[in-house]
Amino acid sequence: MKVHTFVTDTQNPQIRGRQIGERWAEQIRQTVSLYLDFFSQVDVDPAQVRQLGEASLGALEAWSPALAQEVAATAEGAGLPVWQLAALNARTEILAVMPTPPEGECSTAVFAPRGAKAPRTIQTWDWHDALVPNGLMLQLTGSTGLGVKLFTEFGMLGKIGVNSAGLGLHFNILHHRSDNDSAGVPVHAIARRLLEEARSVDEAIALARSARVSASTVLTVFSRHDASPRAASIELSREATAVVLPREDGWITHTNHFLAPELVPGERTLDVSTTYARLDHVNGNLDAMTGRTLASRASAMCGDLGEQAPICFHPDLALAPKERWETLLTIGIDTEQFELEYAAGNPVVLARSGSVRF
Repeated sequence: MKVHTFVTDTQNPQIRGRQIGERWAEQIRQTVSLYLDFFSQVDVDPAQVRQLGEASLGALEAWSPALAQEVAATAEGAGLPVWQLAALNARTEILAVMPTPPEGECSTAVFAPRGAKAPRTIQTWDWHDALVPNGLMLQLTGSTGLGVKLFTEFGMLGKIGVNSAGLGLHFNILHHRSDNDSAGVPVHAIARRLLEEARSVDEAIALARSARVSASTVLTVFSRHDASPRAASIELSREATAVVLPREDGWITHTNHFLAPELVPGERTLDVSTTYARLDHVNGNLDAMTGRTLASRASAMCGDLGEQAPICFHPDLALAPKERWETLLTIGIDTEQFELEYAAGNPVVLARSGSVRF
């Protein structure tokens, strides 16, 4: 994956959308084409893709008109029908109707004990390598005037990021039996609005609870300020929204299964998924993962197994694209300096070859 960067300072969502759409038209059109083909590969009917995309955009318009306007303007700037960009932003909602949920992706660890020191974080982003030849680091000024820096796929509103109020957000997909085709607010849009508006973990939780969702995801949020709570994993599902707080020592970790007791009975992750092994692996290495530098945390996260650790995915090119996974990004969030630190690759790649700050 090649990572690009873009900075925009307008607070007007329509102007921002057109800027992004025009500047990155080639990458956005490519991403849309890849996803529309992928939906067919996983047996989601094209008519249903369009219906879910349009209905999810309607849900977004009711919950956040400005973000819905940005989607429409980005589509216009990129020369695409609005429904296609709406479907891209609703990719999690569309994949939620698959008969069999995907294997899983992403491992997150946040160390946020009480005190003056800012949280120390790390996440791997694992996804189908064929879908993401390019990724975007985007800096913008949000609707309330907060600065936002985020990583996302081209054409999508948001994913992983930080704002100038010192709130950071990591993002992991989940699967629940209540996931359905009711076309809720896209979870990627929820992540974006939290980054634009929330100044504390409590505010982020309240905003997340206000959205009606149809697909499951966990947003792990944390603050540079010594508040209570200082961090939380917000588990979103159609059935309910639950909050998981850090352990007594300040650690909060997540992979791709529910941890909140009220949502665990509805878990829909396959028994063969790696999510449980990855969480056990991360939790087993926490004592060594409190290092000040992201490189030290990345190395410790893999441990003695290195690139063979379960948190590192390597694509098998003999498999079909829908069956291939790769650790495309390793990223840490610096809430004190308002920066994202990352490398395109797994944690060993970052520890060995260095990282980029944005």
